[in-house]
Amino acid sequence: MSSSRAGAMRRVVVIGAGAAGTMAAIFAAAGGAETILLERTRDGGRKILISGGGRCNVLPARLDESRFVTDSSPNTLRKIVRAWPLAEQIAFFEQEVGIALEEEVESVKLFPASHKARDVRDGLLDLAARRGVQLRTETMVTDIVREGDGWSVHVADDIPLHADAVIVATGGLSVPNTGSDGTGLRLLTKLGHVVHPTYAALTPVTSDAANYAELSGISLEVTLSARDETRSASATGGFLFTHRGYSGPSVLNVSHVVVRSRLEGGDPRAGVRVKWTAHDEAAWETLLKPQGTRQVSTAVRGEMPERLTAVLLAQARVEPTRLLAELTREERRRLLDTLVRGELPWNGDEGYKKAEVTGGGVRLSEIDPRTMESRINTGLYLCGEVLDAFGPIGGYNFLWAWATGRAAGMGAARPPET
Repeated sequence: MSSSRAGAMRRVVVIGAGAAGTMAAIFAAAGGAETILLERTRDGGRKILISGGGRCNVLPARLDESRFVTDSSPNTLRKIVRAWPLAEQIAFFEQEVGIALEEEVESVKLFPASHKARDVRDGLLDLAARRGVQLRTETMVTDIVREGDGWSVHVADDIPLHADAVIVATGGLSVPNTGSDGTGLRLLTKLGHVVHPTYAALTPVTSDAANYAELSGISLEVTLSARDETRSASATGGFLFTHRGYSGPSVLNVSHVVVRSRLEGGDPRAGVRVKWTAHDEAAWETLLKPQGTRQVSTAVRGEMPERLTAVLLAQARVEPTRLLAELTREERRRLLDTLVRGELPWNGDEGYKKAEVTGGGVRLSEIDPRTMESRINTGLYLCGEVLDAFGPIGGYNFLWAWATGRAAGMGAARPPET
Protein backbone atom coordinates (compact mmCIF):
# COMPACT_ATOMS: atom_id res chain seq x y z
CA MET A 1 0.00 0.00 0.00
CA SER A 2 1.04 3.64 -0.35
CA SER A 3 2.55 5.40 2.63
CA SER A 4 0.58 8.53 1.77
CA ARG A 5 -2.46 8.99 3.96
CA ALA A 6 -5.25 11.29 2.80
CA GLY A 7 -5.29 14.39 5.00
CA ALA A 8 -2.46 13.08 7.19
CA MET A 9 0.67 14.99 8.05
CA ARG A 10 3.53 14.22 5.68
CA ARG A 11 5.93 11.74 7.30
CA VAL A 12 9.70 12.02 6.80
CA VAL A 13 12.17 9.43 8.07
CA VAL A 14 15.77 10.60 8.45
CA ILE A 15 18.45 7.90 8.66
CA GLY A 16 21.45 9.00 10.72
CA ALA A 17 21.59 11.47 13.61
CA GLY A 18 24.95 12.96 12.72
CA ALA A 19 25.54 16.54 11.64
CA ALA A 20 23.69 16.36 8.31
CA GLY A 21 20.88 14.11 9.54
CA THR A 22 20.08 16.15 12.63
CA MET A 23 20.04 19.33 10.57
CA ALA A 24 17.77 17.64 8.01
CA ALA A 25 15.39 16.53 10.77
CA ILE A 26 15.26 20.05 12.23
CA PHE A 27 14.23 21.58 8.92
CA ALA A 28 11.85 18.77 7.95
CA ALA A 29 10.01 19.26 11.23
CA ALA A 30 10.08 23.04 10.79
CA GLY A 31 8.45 22.47 7.41
CA GLY A 32 5.49 20.78 9.07
CA ALA A 33 6.40 17.13 8.55
CA GLU A 34 6.06 14.37 11.12
CA THR A 35 9.78 13.65 11.41
CA ILE A 36 11.41 10.50 12.72
CA LEU A 37 15.19 10.51 13.18
CA LEU A 38 16.80 7.05 13.30
CA GLU A 39 20.26 6.51 14.80
CA ARG A 40 22.14 3.23 15.05
CA THR A 41 24.22 4.27 18.10
CA ARG A 42 22.86 5.02 21.55
CA ASP A 43 23.27 8.79 21.26
CA GLY A 44 24.21 10.11 17.77
CA GLY A 45 26.46 12.94 16.66
CA ARG A 46 29.67 11.21 17.70
CA LYS A 47 31.77 12.84 14.99
CA ILE A 48 30.62 16.20 16.29
CA LEU A 49 31.83 15.22 19.75
CA ILE A 50 35.35 14.30 18.60
CA SER A 51 35.81 17.09 16.07
CA GLY A 52 38.27 19.89 16.66
CA GLY A 53 39.93 18.05 19.50
CA GLY A 54 36.63 18.02 21.40
CA ARG A 55 35.94 21.70 20.68
CA CYS A 56 34.03 21.30 17.36
CA ASN A 57 35.09 23.58 14.55
CA VAL A 58 31.50 24.45 13.60
CA LEU A 59 32.25 26.51 10.49
CA PRO A 60 35.06 28.28 8.65
CA ALA A 61 35.27 31.99 9.44
CA ARG A 62 35.71 32.63 5.71
CA LEU A 63 34.83 30.40 2.78
CA ASP A 64 36.79 29.51 -0.35
CA GLU A 65 34.55 27.30 -2.49
CA SER A 66 37.49 26.21 -4.66
CA ARG A 67 38.92 24.19 -1.78
CA PHE A 68 36.19 21.54 -1.99
CA VAL A 69 37.16 18.30 -3.74
CA THR A 70 34.77 16.34 -5.96
CA ASP A 71 34.83 14.11 -9.04
CA SER A 72 31.38 15.49 -9.87
CA SER A 73 30.45 18.89 -11.29
CA PRO A 74 32.11 21.76 -9.35
CA ASN A 75 29.27 23.96 -10.59
CA THR A 76 26.67 21.74 -8.91
CA LEU A 77 28.73 21.76 -5.72
CA ARG A 78 28.84 25.57 -5.73
CA LYS A 79 25.07 25.78 -6.16
CA ILE A 80 24.59 23.57 -3.11
CA VAL A 81 27.03 25.53 -0.95
CA ARG A 82 25.63 28.91 -1.97
CA ALA A 83 22.06 27.91 -1.16
CA TRP A 84 22.74 28.58 2.54
CA PRO A 85 25.38 31.33 2.78
CA LEU A 86 27.96 31.23 5.55
CA ALA A 87 26.57 34.33 7.26
CA GLU A 88 23.12 32.72 7.46
CA GLN A 89 24.58 29.51 8.90
CA ILE A 90 26.38 31.49 11.59
CA ALA A 91 23.13 33.32 12.43
CA PHE A 92 21.29 29.99 12.65
CA PHE A 93 23.69 28.59 15.24
CA GLU A 94 23.73 31.74 17.30
CA GLN A 95 20.03 32.59 17.12
CA GLU A 96 18.21 29.27 16.60
CA VAL A 97 20.49 26.79 18.33
CA GLY A 98 21.57 29.37 20.91
CA ILE A 99 25.33 28.78 20.62
CA ALA A 100 27.62 31.79 20.50
CA LEU A 101 30.49 31.34 18.06
CA GLU A 102 33.92 32.90 18.23
CA GLU A 103 36.71 33.03 15.69
CA GLU A 104 40.13 31.54 16.26
CA VAL A 105 41.90 34.22 14.24
CA GLU A 106 45.14 32.37 13.47
CA SER A 107 43.29 29.37 12.00
CA VAL A 108 40.28 31.24 10.53
CA LYS A 109 37.90 28.80 12.26
CA LEU A 110 34.69 29.29 14.21
CA PHE A 111 34.23 27.40 17.49
CA PRO A 112 31.49 27.50 20.12
CA ALA A 113 32.43 30.13 22.70
CA SER A 114 32.35 27.36 25.32
CA HIS A 115 34.87 25.34 23.27
CA LYS A 116 32.78 22.27 24.04
CA ALA A 117 31.73 20.06 21.13
CA ARG A 118 29.02 18.53 23.30
CA ASP A 119 27.25 21.89 23.37
CA VAL A 120 26.95 21.75 19.58
CA ARG A 121 25.70 18.16 19.44
CA ASP A 122 23.28 18.61 22.34
CA GLY A 123 22.12 22.00 21.08
CA LEU A 124 21.15 20.56 17.70
CA LEU A 125 19.36 17.57 19.23
CA ASP A 126 17.55 19.85 21.68
CA LEU A 127 16.39 22.09 18.83
CA ALA A 128 15.22 19.02 16.92
CA ALA A 129 13.22 17.89 19.95
CA ARG A 130 11.68 21.35 20.38
CA ARG A 131 10.53 21.23 16.77
CA GLY A 132 8.88 17.87 17.33
CA VAL A 133 11.44 15.43 15.92
CA GLN A 134 11.11 11.88 17.27
CA LEU A 135 14.61 10.49 17.91
CA ARG A 136 14.97 6.70 17.96
CA THR A 137 18.43 5.53 18.96
CA GLU A 138 19.99 2.06 18.70
CA THR A 139 17.95 1.49 15.55
CA MET A 140 19.68 -0.25 12.66
CA VAL A 141 18.24 0.34 9.19
CA THR A 142 18.57 -2.74 7.01
CA ASP A 143 16.76 -1.70 3.83
CA ILE A 144 14.81 1.05 2.08
CA VAL A 145 12.06 -0.22 -0.20
CA ARG A 146 9.71 1.63 -2.52
CA GLU A 147 6.10 1.23 -1.36
CA GLY A 148 3.47 2.81 -3.60
CA ASP A 149 4.06 6.55 -3.69
CA GLY A 150 6.28 6.38 -0.62
CA TRP A 151 8.79 4.21 1.17
CA SER A 152 9.15 1.42 3.68
CA VAL A 153 12.19 1.72 5.95
CA HIS A 154 13.16 -1.67 7.30
CA VAL A 155 14.82 -1.78 10.71
CA ALA A 156 16.35 -4.66 12.64
CA ASP A 157 14.13 -6.28 15.28
CA ASP A 158 11.12 -4.08 14.58
CA ILE A 159 8.33 -3.49 12.08
CA PRO A 160 9.07 -1.34 9.00
CA LEU A 161 8.40 2.39 9.12
CA HIS A 162 6.24 3.86 6.38
CA ALA A 163 7.30 7.26 5.04
CA ASP A 164 6.36 9.76 2.37
CA ALA A 165 10.02 10.74 2.11
CA VAL A 166 13.32 9.29 3.31
CA ILE A 167 16.50 11.25 3.94
CA VAL A 168 19.75 9.26 3.86
CA ALA A 169 22.34 10.91 6.11
CA THR A 170 24.33 7.86 7.16
CA GLY A 171 27.80 9.30 6.63
CA GLY A 172 30.61 7.50 4.88
CA LEU A 173 33.30 5.11 6.08
CA SER A 174 35.58 7.38 8.12
CA VAL A 175 36.14 6.82 11.87
CA PRO A 176 34.10 3.58 11.93
CA ASN A 177 33.96 3.47 15.73
CA THR A 178 31.51 6.41 15.58
CA GLY A 179 29.01 4.26 13.68
CA SER A 180 30.03 4.95 10.06
CA ASP A 181 30.07 1.65 8.21
CA GLY A 182 28.95 2.51 4.68
CA THR A 183 25.40 1.18 5.09
CA GLY A 184 23.88 4.18 3.35
CA LEU A 185 26.20 3.89 0.37
CA ARG A 186 25.30 0.22 -0.03
CA LEU A 187 21.58 0.96 0.15
CA LEU A 188 21.90 3.81 -2.36
CA THR A 189 23.83 1.58 -4.77
CA LYS A 190 21.05 -1.00 -4.49
CA LEU A 191 18.55 1.75 -5.34
CA GLY A 192 20.38 2.49 -8.58
CA HIS A 193 22.71 5.34 -7.66
CA VAL A 194 26.23 5.56 -9.06
CA VAL A 195 28.72 5.81 -6.22
CA HIS A 196 32.09 7.19 -7.21
CA PRO A 197 34.90 5.09 -5.66
CA THR A 198 35.29 5.94 -1.99
CA TYR A 199 38.58 6.61 -0.24
CA ALA A 200 39.91 7.92 3.06
CA ALA A 201 40.36 11.70 2.97
CA LEU A 202 41.96 14.07 5.47
CA THR A 203 43.98 11.21 6.94
CA PRO A 204 47.58 11.06 8.24
CA VAL A 205 50.29 9.81 5.88
CA THR A 206 52.75 7.08 6.87
CA SER A 207 56.44 6.73 6.15
CA ASP A 208 59.21 4.27 6.89
CA ALA A 209 62.00 6.75 6.15
CA ALA A 210 64.65 6.07 8.79
CA ASN A 211 66.03 9.61 8.73
CA TYR A 212 62.64 11.07 9.74
CA ALA A 213 61.77 8.47 12.38
CA GLU A 214 63.79 10.30 15.03
CA LEU A 215 61.83 13.52 14.51
CA SER A 216 58.57 12.30 16.09
CA GLY A 217 56.91 15.10 18.05
CA ILE A 218 58.41 18.00 16.09
CA SER A 219 55.80 20.39 14.68
CA LEU A 220 56.14 23.44 12.45
CA GLU A 221 54.36 25.38 9.70
CA VAL A 222 55.09 24.18 6.17
CA THR A 223 53.73 24.26 2.64
CA LEU A 224 53.07 20.89 1.02
CA SER A 225 52.26 20.02 -2.58
CA ALA A 226 51.18 16.56 -3.71
CA ARG A 227 50.86 15.60 -7.34
CA ASP A 228 50.32 12.53 -9.49
CA GLU A 229 49.50 12.20 -13.18
CA THR A 230 45.87 13.24 -12.82
CA ARG A 231 45.47 15.40 -9.70
CA SER A 232 47.26 17.77 -7.38
CA ALA A 233 46.74 19.58 -4.08
CA SER A 234 48.69 22.07 -2.01
CA ALA A 235 48.28 23.33 1.54
CA THR A 236 50.02 25.58 4.03
CA GLY A 237 49.65 24.92 7.73
CA GLY A 238 50.68 22.82 10.68
CA PHE A 239 52.86 19.76 10.12
CA LEU A 240 53.64 17.12 12.74
CA PHE A 241 56.16 14.30 12.63
CA THR A 242 54.61 11.21 14.23
CA HIS A 243 56.07 7.84 15.14
CA ARG A 244 54.37 6.45 12.01
CA GLY A 245 54.83 9.33 9.58
CA TYR A 246 53.19 12.74 9.29
CA SER A 247 50.03 14.51 10.42
CA GLY A 248 48.70 18.03 10.92
CA PRO A 249 46.38 20.15 8.77
CA SER A 250 48.81 20.56 5.87
CA VAL A 251 49.27 16.79 5.60
CA LEU A 252 45.57 15.98 5.94
CA ASN A 253 44.63 18.53 3.28
CA VAL A 254 46.81 16.91 0.59
CA SER A 255 46.45 13.30 1.75
CA HIS A 256 43.69 12.44 -0.72
CA VAL A 257 46.20 12.67 -3.58
CA VAL A 258 48.49 10.21 -1.77
CA VAL A 259 45.61 7.87 -0.87
CA ARG A 260 44.21 7.75 -4.38
CA SER A 261 47.65 7.26 -5.88
CA ARG A 262 48.14 4.24 -3.64
CA LEU A 263 44.67 2.80 -4.31
CA GLU A 264 44.92 3.25 -8.06
CA GLY A 265 48.42 1.77 -8.21
CA GLY A 266 49.82 4.67 -10.18
CA ASP A 267 53.41 4.45 -11.42
CA PRO A 268 55.09 6.65 -10.54
CA ARG A 269 53.21 7.20 -7.31
CA ALA A 270 52.23 10.69 -6.18
CA GLY A 271 55.16 12.86 -5.23
CA VAL A 272 54.97 15.08 -2.16
CA ARG A 273 57.15 18.18 -1.93
CA VAL A 274 57.64 20.33 1.12
CA LYS A 275 58.69 23.94 1.68
CA TRP A 276 59.91 23.72 5.27
CA THR A 277 59.50 27.39 6.19
CA ALA A 278 57.74 30.49 4.91
CA HIS A 279 60.94 31.45 3.07
CA ASP A 280 61.06 31.08 -0.69
CA GLU A 281 64.25 30.42 -2.62
CA ALA A 282 65.21 34.09 -2.82
CA ALA A 283 64.83 34.50 0.94
CA TRP A 284 66.97 31.46 1.61
CA GLU A 285 69.64 32.69 -0.80
CA THR A 286 69.85 35.84 1.29
CA LEU A 287 70.03 33.87 4.54
CA LEU A 288 72.77 31.64 3.15
CA LYS A 289 75.03 34.46 1.94
CA PRO A 290 78.58 34.24 3.31
CA GLN A 291 78.94 35.97 6.68
CA GLY A 292 82.45 35.71 8.05
CA THR A 293 82.90 32.36 9.79
CA ARG A 294 79.15 31.63 10.03
CA GLN A 295 78.38 27.93 9.52
CA VAL A 296 75.62 26.43 7.40
CA SER A 297 73.99 24.75 10.42
CA THR A 298 73.81 28.08 12.26
CA ALA A 299 72.00 29.77 9.39
CA VAL A 300 69.47 26.95 8.90
CA ARG A 301 68.98 26.24 12.60
CA GLY A 302 67.84 29.81 13.12
CA GLU A 303 64.79 29.12 10.96
CA MET A 304 63.66 25.64 12.08
CA PRO A 305 64.04 23.01 14.85
CA GLU A 306 67.60 21.83 15.45
CA ARG A 307 66.89 18.12 14.95
CA LEU A 308 65.16 18.80 11.63
CA THR A 309 68.09 20.99 10.55
CA ALA A 310 70.50 18.08 11.06
CA VAL A 311 68.33 15.70 9.01
CA LEU A 312 67.84 18.15 6.14
CA LEU A 313 71.54 19.00 5.92
CA ALA A 314 72.34 15.28 5.75
CA GLN A 315 69.66 14.87 3.07
CA ALA A 316 71.27 17.69 1.07
CA ARG A 317 74.71 16.13 1.64
CA VAL A 318 76.09 19.31 3.22
CA GLU A 319 78.36 19.17 6.27
CA PRO A 320 76.81 21.11 9.19
CA THR A 321 80.12 22.72 10.09
CA ARG A 322 80.76 23.91 6.54
CA LEU A 323 81.22 27.66 6.35
CA LEU A 324 78.69 29.54 4.25
CA ALA A 325 81.59 31.09 2.38
CA GLU A 326 82.88 27.63 1.45
CA LEU A 327 79.66 26.22 -0.05
CA THR A 328 80.06 25.13 -3.64
CA ARG A 329 77.46 26.05 -6.22
CA GLU A 330 76.26 22.44 -6.31
CA GLU A 331 76.01 22.22 -2.49
CA ARG A 332 74.06 25.47 -2.39
CA ARG A 333 71.70 24.18 -5.08
CA ARG A 334 71.08 20.88 -3.24
CA LEU A 335 70.45 22.73 0.01
CA LEU A 336 68.01 25.18 -1.57
CA ASP A 337 66.13 22.32 -3.25
CA THR A 338 65.88 20.48 0.07
CA LEU A 339 64.67 23.52 2.01
CA VAL A 340 62.19 24.85 -0.57
CA ARG A 341 61.00 21.80 -2.52
CA GLY A 342 62.32 18.77 -0.70
CA GLU A 343 60.84 15.36 -1.39
CA LEU A 344 58.75 13.97 1.47
CA PRO A 345 58.96 10.15 1.42
CA TRP A 346 55.79 8.17 2.13
CA ASN A 347 54.71 4.55 2.00
CA GLY A 348 50.99 4.64 2.87
CA ASP A 349 48.31 6.28 4.96
CA GLU A 350 46.24 5.71 8.10
CA GLY A 351 43.07 4.98 6.09
CA TYR A 352 39.51 5.32 7.36
CA LYS A 353 40.48 4.64 10.97
CA LYS A 354 41.87 8.15 11.31
CA ALA A 355 40.32 9.86 8.29
CA GLU A 356 38.27 12.96 9.01
CA VAL A 357 35.95 12.29 6.06
CA THR A 358 35.21 9.93 3.17
CA GLY A 359 36.07 10.99 -0.35
CA GLY A 360 33.92 9.85 -3.25
CA GLY A 361 30.23 8.98 -2.90
CA VAL A 362 27.06 9.48 -4.88
CA ARG A 363 27.71 11.66 -7.89
CA LEU A 364 26.16 15.09 -7.58
CA SER A 365 24.46 14.95 -10.99
CA GLU A 366 22.06 12.38 -9.50
CA ILE A 367 20.52 14.85 -7.05
CA ASP A 368 18.58 18.09 -7.43
CA PRO A 369 20.96 20.69 -5.93
CA ARG A 370 18.03 22.78 -4.70
CA THR A 371 16.35 20.06 -2.65
CA MET A 372 18.84 17.16 -2.43
CA GLU A 373 16.14 14.89 -3.90
CA SER A 374 17.34 11.93 -5.92
CA ARG A 375 16.79 12.30 -9.64
CA ILE A 376 16.46 8.50 -9.76
CA ASN A 377 14.04 7.87 -6.87
CA THR A 378 11.36 10.44 -6.06
CA GLY A 379 10.88 11.00 -2.35
CA LEU A 380 14.48 9.96 -1.57
CA TYR A 381 16.85 12.65 -0.35
CA LEU A 382 20.61 12.55 0.20
CA CYS A 383 22.84 14.74 2.34
CA GLY A 384 26.22 14.95 4.02
CA GLU A 385 29.07 12.51 3.56
CA VAL A 386 27.25 10.06 1.26
CA LEU A 387 27.63 12.68 -1.47
CA ASP A 388 30.74 13.05 -3.63
CA ALA A 389 32.33 16.10 -2.00
CA PHE A 390 34.55 17.06 0.89
CA GLY A 391 36.44 20.13 1.98
CA PRO A 392 39.66 20.89 3.84
CA ILE A 393 40.25 21.00 7.57
CA GLY A 394 38.61 24.06 9.09
CA GLY A 395 34.84 23.61 9.31
CA TYR A 396 34.23 23.04 5.60
CA ASN A 397 32.81 19.56 6.05
CA PHE A 398 30.40 20.70 8.73
CA LEU A 399 29.34 23.56 6.43
CA TRP A 400 28.63 20.93 3.76
CA ALA A 401 26.68 18.82 6.25
CA TRP A 402 24.63 21.78 7.49
CA ALA A 403 23.87 23.08 3.97
CA THR A 404 22.92 19.74 2.44
CA GLY A 405 21.00 18.67 5.55
CA ARG A 406 18.92 21.85 5.57
CA ALA A 407 18.13 21.56 1.85
CA ALA A 408 17.14 17.90 2.23
CA GLY A 409 14.94 18.57 5.23
CA MET A 410 13.12 21.43 3.53
CA GLY A 411 12.76 19.45 0.31
CA ALA A 412 11.44 16.32 2.02
CA ALA A 413 8.86 18.24 4.04
CA ARG A 414 7.39 19.83 0.93
CA PRO A 415 4.50 17.84 -0.60
CA PRO A 416 5.09 16.89 -4.23
CA GLU A 417 3.62 19.19 -6.83
CA THR A 418 0.41 17.88 -8.34
